[in-house]
Amino acid sequence: HHHNNNNNIKMTSSPSSAAALKQLSIQEFCAALANKQPTPGGGAAAAVGATIGAAAASMSAAYTQRKKDQESGAAQHAQELQQIMDLPSLLKMADDDQEAYEALQSTWKKDCTLTADEISNIQARALRVPTVLLEACHQRIQAIQQFLPRCNPNITSDAKVGLHQLAGAARASYQTVLVNNPPTEEKRKCKALLLEIQQIEMELLQLENQEDDGGN
Repeated sequence: HHHNNNNNIKMTSSPSSAAALKQLSIQEFCAALANKQPTPGGGAAAAVGATIGAAAASMSAAYTQRKKDQESGAAQHAQELQQIMDLPSLLKMADDDQEAYEALQSTWKKDCTLTADEISNIQARALRVPTVLLEACHQRIQAIQQFLPRCNPNITSDAKVGLHQLAGAARASYQTVLVNNPPTEEKRKCKALLLEIQQIEMELLQLENQEDDGGN
């Protein structure tokens, strides 16, 4: 059964306003995601998760602008990190995913009038969107890892939160890659990126454990 107070959410997330995902409040986005409707789906969830991670990392950079950071050069690195995080492009990937999936759905209709070429272009785009997101997460994770030694020590935990959140988004987007029949070579490339991300995460989490154990 369906509650009247959900009507406005269903409307905001209908295909006619596909470009409006990033305009939704977090609460509206989560409600739209939870609804029994194909979009927004897992790909958009991964993109929004990645954006949140990049935002947390950007905050750690914003706090690395003290006088001593300016003098050590850390502030310059922090500004570079903020540019690399590029929140708008990650958020746009949520909309890209929704549009790509809606186009893909149109190819499954019995009365589909698209040519074979058009259909294969739509399928290629549905695969490309999560692949680009995975690569974007990987690039940002590497940048955060390189920034950590220069980060204001009072706020490194937020940089790490950002890194782990981006790592989760990378793994999540790989699941969307798999649904879109990736060629073997494409899968191999994605897995190599995931393994690099896993290595970075393992090192970070183990280092934290060692600190907790008094450095053993």
